[in-house]
Amino acid sequence: MQVDDLILVSVDDHVVEPPGLFDGRLSKRADERAPKLEVLSSGREVWMFEGTSLPNVGLNAVVGRVPEEYGLDPLAFDQMRPGCYDIHERIRDMDANGVLGSLNFPSMTGFCGQLFSTMDDKDIALELLQAYNDWHVEDWCGTYPGRMIPLAVPPVWDPQAMADEVRRMAAKGCHAVTFSENPEKLHHPSWHSDHWDPFLAACEETGTVICLHIGSSSTTVITAMDAPIDTMITLQPMNIVQCAADLIWSPVFRKFPNLRIALSEGGIGWVPYFLERIDYVYRHHKAWTNQDFGDQLPSEVFNEHILTCFIDDAVGMEVRHHLNLDHVHWECDYPHSDSTWPEAPEAAMRYLDGLPDADIDRITHLNAMRNFSYDPFAHIPREEATVGALRAKATDVDTAPKAFGIPKFQDEGIVTALTLAERMAKQAEDVAAEKAAS
Repeated sequence: MQVDDLILVSVDDHVVEPPGLFDGRLSKRADERAPKLEVLSSGREVWMFEGTSLPNVGLNAVVGRVPEEYGLDPLAFDQMRPGCYDIHERIRDMDANGVLGSLNFPSMTGFCGQLFSTMDDKDIALELLQAYNDWHVEDWCGTYPGRMIPLAVPPVWDPQAMADEVRRMAAKGCHAVTFSENPEKLHHPSWHSDHWDPFLAACEETGTVICLHIGSSSTTVITAMDAPIDTMITLQPMNIVQCAADLIWSPVFRKFPNLRIALSEGGIGWVPYFLERIDYVYRHHKAWTNQDFGDQLPSEVFNEHILTCFIDDAVGMEVRHHLNLDHVHWECDYPHSDSTWPEAPEAAMRYLDGLPDADIDRITHLNAMRNFSYDPFAHIPREEATVGALRAKATDVDTAPKAFGIPKFQDEGIVTALTLAERMAKQAEDVAAEKAAS
């Protein structure tokens, strides 16, 4: 298969929420407490919510920027590529990248909507969350039918409300919901409890995939405060192995045999050893740990229920025969710092080249269509959905990296977790001081 013949559907991208997303969707009481975008005297733009600033974190919106300016410093909208927050420009950037479809995780709300759970008034919190979901389905995904896979955020403070929201969103055609890789880190019960059963039952009933994005526990992999930040960036995807182990040894899949969970941005190269290890543990220890998978091995349970997702994983392709190839999905990660935009097709073909065309089609789009109840060809003819056809519509899109003159991390030596913590604390102080002065 040639690059231009690929059909690419990414099951992990991100949206930077635009100003005005709540406009016309809230009661007066809820609107008074909704996140509001404020421009401070310095020109800094921040979302303000419940007295706290929510900056647009730099690494979440660096696509199209020269790599020397990557960092966690907050960005104003005029320092981002418009495709980060403008659906019309996003589609143009997708066309320029040859990407047909995209599933987008939230930014402002946290990966699993945990922002709203901090409110004392849970009625208003639910109204805000539902307004967010309606904006996402109707405006972000609905403006260009066939181009977006909708993804809901759940009211994590109430499993029954989560179940109700899953069913409400499924009725709108949304069959994916984001959740935490480790809810205990968010001060909720773990996967090993029965706390989440109403939510899990609703997902199974509606065919809704639960997407667990790396970092959705609001924690990062920091081995030491003076370790280079490269350590965290390296470990972050593979760290989802903890979530995989939690799920396999929990009762989740025994109670909900048709449930599917995606390890979003988790990669696949590590999975074969993980499968080998869980089978070894089961055979050697089940007599005293009292685990019982019946006539299955843990590895078979993983391959039956877990959807794997990767951006760039040549090793994963070499060991793909250890996985359920109907559950392997491709990702682009636009507009985050790991994104392969605008050369995602070329990057993908480096490891897809030589695979049978049928396997390439499964990994690049057919699995996403089947597992996420997504049918782009109901709106777009297949011959207009290829990399070549999409790029032909976007020859005027400027994909050259831009520099904005933002201070470089390189000027400060090796970046560590301590460097970033200090900088984030200083940013919070600056915002508070500007607010007080105004």
